[in-house]
Amino acid sequence: MSTLQSFNSKLQRILLAAGAIGWGISILGVLLPWSWMLPMLQSMGATCDFADKHVQYWLRMACGGWSIIGFLFLVALLKPGKYGVLAPLLAWCSIFEGVVLLTHGVLLGLPMFPFAGDVLFCLVVGIGLLCTSRKLKALDEP
Repeated sequence: MSTLQSFNSKLQRILLAAGAIGWGISILGVLLPWSWMLPMLQSMGATCDFADKHVQYWLRMACGGWSIIGFLFLVALLKPGKYGVLAPLLAWCSIFEGVVLLTHGVLLGLPMFPFAGDVLFCLVVGIGLLCTSRKLKALDEP
């Protein structure tokens, strides 16, 4: 294995781990009691009526979906021979999400915190995975 290929492989594993942690942390939004969730959401700038059961339901639903994405990053990291093919798909999905967040954060006039960090996370993980996947594929070709 060449030095560049080794570097790209390690970088890809770091990005997959970051994706697994960054998306997977959302499992807390599924499991934690609402009394713990509310102060966390408010500390990130949320001000809506969280007494509305529909809002609570939608947030739990979103956290469940994000947890699934984190799980996909995790299986691609832990079983690269079997699920590593998910990396380019996860990369494009992360880039798409970063663009969605950037567009709507700007259109809604949100302050930089917390949306800029979310955008940066999605774009760095997505673009990084896409670049490392392409470089690894190019190195494998004769």
